[in-house]
Amino acid sequence: MEIECPPELRAAAAAALRAAGIADGHLSVELVEPARIRELNRSFRGRDEETDVLSFPIDEDGPTAGPRELGDVFICPPCTRDLEQAVVHGVLHLAGHDHEADRGQMLALEREVLAALRAGRT
Repeated sequence: MEIECPPELRAAAAAALRAAGIADGHLSVELVEPARIRELNRSFRGRDEETDVLSFPIDEDGPTAGPRELGDVFICPPCTRDLEQAVVHGVLHLAGHDHEADRGQMLALEREVLAALRAGRT
């Protein structure tokens, strides 16, 4: 697994991938300023506002010739209260989870991952 992100957030990204059952692939996590997250949110979601985290999946569930290119997560630290939670949330979206379409499964998995991280069990 190749995870490009600030070192202090790598464990959260790896824990989310393990919880989603993904053992091989590549993703990046980038910390951005409010103006950048607003620009991305406006361009890709049609929402002209700042947000905490955005995920842009690439391979999704399609077949690949090699390791999956999972995608990119953008996090705006001034817009989030918990960077680890934002990383887990964003990575679970890259793994195909969608809290807007499921019945609470993604958010329950997110809580489990965060509890294990904070208990030192990952």
